[in-house]
Amino acid sequence: MAQMNEPVVCSRCGAQRKPDEDPLETLAWVSDREGGALRWLCPRCTREHVRDIEGKLPSEYW
Repeated sequence: MAQMNEPVVCSRCGAQRKPDEDPLETLAWVSDREGGALRWLCPRCTREHVRDIEGKLPSEYW
């Protein structure tokens, strides 16, 4: 999990999670490990790609 001082950035669109955002919005961020690297998806990108994520499609197919 990201450290509190480490910025969390969406790996798809580049959106950055804000430290003062609504806690429910913060909980909507999704983390994933691919090739040992921790990647994050913002709530918008998660909603857009939920079927791809649930189908475990590799991200290059999105």
